[in-house]
Amino acid sequence: MKYIDLDKTKGFETLWTLRDEKGDLNDFKVHLSGELVKQRNVPLAEPSAEAEGIASSMRGSPPGGLVYNWAARALDDDVVNALQALSDEQELIAKYRALLEGEVMNTGEGRKVLHHLLRSTDGKAHTGKAVIHEGRDLGDFYRKELERFSAFAEKVRAGEIVPAPGKRYTAFAQIGIGGSDLGPRALSIALENWAAGEGRKALRAEFISNVDPDDASRITSSLPLDETLFVLVSKSGTTQETLTNELFVKDKLKKAGLDPAKHMAAVTSETSPLAHNPVYLDSFYFDDFIGGRYSSSSAVGGVILSLAYGSDVFRDFLAGAAAADKAALETDIRKNASLLDALIGVWERNFFLYPYTAILPYSQALARFPAHLQQLDMESNGKRVNRDGEPIRYPTGPVVFGEPGTNGQHSFYQLLHQGTDIVPLQFIGFRQSQRKDDAVIDGSTSQAKLKANLAAQITAFANGKSDAVGSKDFPGGRPSSLIYGDRLTPRTLGALLAHYENKVMFQGFIWNVNSFDQEGVQLGKVLAKKVLTKTGGTSGDPVLDAYSGLLGV
Repeated sequence: MKYIDLDKTKGFETLWTLRDEKGDLNDFKVHLSGELVKQRNVPLAEPSAEAEGIASSMRGSPPGGLVYNWAARALDDDVVNALQALSDEQELIAKYRALLEGEVMNTGEGRKVLHHLLRSTDGKAHTGKAVIHEGRDLGDFYRKELERFSAFAEKVRAGEIVPAPGKRYTAFAQIGIGGSDLGPRALSIALENWAAGEGRKALRAEFISNVDPDDASRITSSLPLDETLFVLVSKSGTTQETLTNELFVKDKLKKAGLDPAKHMAAVTSETSPLAHNPVYLDSFYFDDFIGGRYSSSSAVGGVILSLAYGSDVFRDFLAGAAAADKAALETDIRKNASLLDALIGVWERNFFLYPYTAILPYSQALARFPAHLQQLDMESNGKRVNRDGEPIRYPTGPVVFGEPGTNGQHSFYQLLHQGTDIVPLQFIGFRQSQRKDDAVIDGSTSQAKLKANLAAQITAFANGKSDAVGSKDFPGGRPSSLIYGDRLTPRTLGALLAHYENKVMFQGFIWNVNSFDQEGVQLGKVLAKKVLTKTGGTSGDPVLDAYSGLLGV
């Protein structure tokens, strides 16, 4: 395999030629039709054995699954064929297979990238190959940790592990930041209403992330401390914010007359200072081959989700993700949703030069999903050098933002419709609500109103509306995609997460960047430490001292 900068490929030149020749592919009044909407649908995942019996009226979808619709994107068959050629030239599927089988892909840190292996049911890569490192079968290690924390969660939920005689754990709070917070928090929120709609026993799950003391104070003050289990998450065991919050929580527990060892479990690496420590009720492990923003499929997300909703729910989530991972091995981009989504994103970023993209889920359950995708995308592909550390000469990752609909319609959609920048839009929607609790108001249900607004916005962004009054004129030409399904469940949530993880991975391969390190977060940490450890009243940096002085540090 060869790793080539995008602008050195034949595909790059071909796509620029097409961009110049094709004119305004964003004229959706010409290019978009009802028939095209029905045709341009790609399943996110292959149907699983467990899902075969689930009825689905969704055209072209696996039972119970999700579909990627790309009808309102600015490309035709010629462009799709050129994107296919670029995918082949950049050997995207071969690189994905190599990643799955344990080839070092995090070149900056010399590490494998194995979050997909966490979702394997047999401990092998999705290609069928075992992944061995220094004599250790890593798939077996991940599977055994899954079994351990699943059993732990079930014992806690059953009252077999208790904080004190006569007491049970009724609430959980995860202490972590970045990938130890954003993904697990987004997933936990996404399942709350589903659990209620299914009549499942769901226990309270909270999250403490910010080193701002008001965050930890608010959460601990709202919890029954004598019935709460805190889950401390830090791979390195040295994260400043997380360790500070751990001590904050332990102080609260001690002041309440409680033993912190009965109220805290740890998720960390086996080499961290937190590992094998008796001050925790139990400890669960992952390793350096699981990046923080890709770690929701590990104990980082699995412990809190299994405690709150049950280990079977987390396993369903993993099954949905695994199905999407396997579908992403397809070489034909018209049949591979995450690969097609990635290539269209590159088409828009590098040949239309759109610097932003918006994640717009029409589901309140996905309220924090855009924040997680913001980290996933921007921390992975917000890079200015290639895999070899050499500067690159083309745009890479876009700015990612978003908010659930219809809330966003009353916030920033004004700019999206009539602003001077075109922002590609990524909609997500479902036919059914999670709670199954609705009412007919003015002739339609709330869910019908939500879906009507989603369909209306896609159409309005694409086609616009001409008006002689300038302030009422909608230019249209705003490209969008839609991921849709019957209902947001643990399985579809897993497929949705894996879709975006794989999309980001493919784009990193196309841009020839290392999507699995994050050196950009380090400098601020170093300077903050200088402020906190300065001697003689100075850090040695007059600008840093001046700003910290304004804040009373």
